[in-house]
Amino acid sequence: MANNPQPVGILAVQGDFALHAQMLDRIGAPWLPVKHASDLANVGWLIMPGGESTTMLKFFEGENLGPAIVDFAAQGKPIFGTCAGAILLAKEVLNPNQSHLGLIDITVERNAYGRQIDSAIRQGILVNGASRETGKGPTAEPATEAPIGEVPAAELRHDRHSRESGNPQEFAGHGRPIEMVFIRAPIIRRVGEGVRVLGRAEGLPVLVEQGNILVATFHPELTEDETIHRYFLNNVRLSRTL
Repeated sequence: MANNPQPVGILAVQGDFALHAQMLDRIGAPWLPVKHASDLANVGWLIMPGGESTTMLKFFEGENLGPAIVDFAAQGKPIFGTCAGAILLAKEVLNPNQSHLGLIDITVERNAYGRQIDSAIRQGILVNGASRETGKGPTAEPATEAPIGEVPAAELRHDRHSRESGNPQEFAGHGRPIEMVFIRAPIIRRVGEGVRVLGRAEGLPVLVEQGNILVATFHPELTEDETIHRYFLNNVRLSRTL
């Protein structure tokens, strides 16, 4: 672990933020709750959990959190959004349209898997390399970037040089099935150019990355598998515009 790394911030205004905290505790990563815009000055990463995106937006308005998160991303600091967090980070939101931060070039359709009763555990696949989708039908393209993946918790890195100059390692056993929990989940209907697809379930992209932004339409914090959180802490790169 890097010397004195900044803690991971967990947006703690609504949703399942406590389960992300438990995951970070297992990994051994320090974390702090984020409830106010000023809290972002004390963290080096940010996790935006699942929950109810419209409720979160109302809280954002009262605390001025939306602009603060956009500024956090502009500083090149990594952000990971799951489910509702993915909706808030998307560039376009459907069913219905709502306010969003526009930090990753994807289009998401809210509640596309159905209501709470339709929640399910699905087997997904971690994908090696990059691909791009257009419209509603995924069209894979050849990988153009280095493999991605899991590294030990002891190797938590947050310095710009290691993130921009080192090649990420592969997910352990990339291409293997991984348990994914979907609860009133959105579907990613469009993936913009420059967005890497890192995971799929039933042919749809469910884990994608662009620069310092990572989003998942499922809930990795509801399983015992630490792979996705470890990837976020070790491999999501700082913005190259810094």
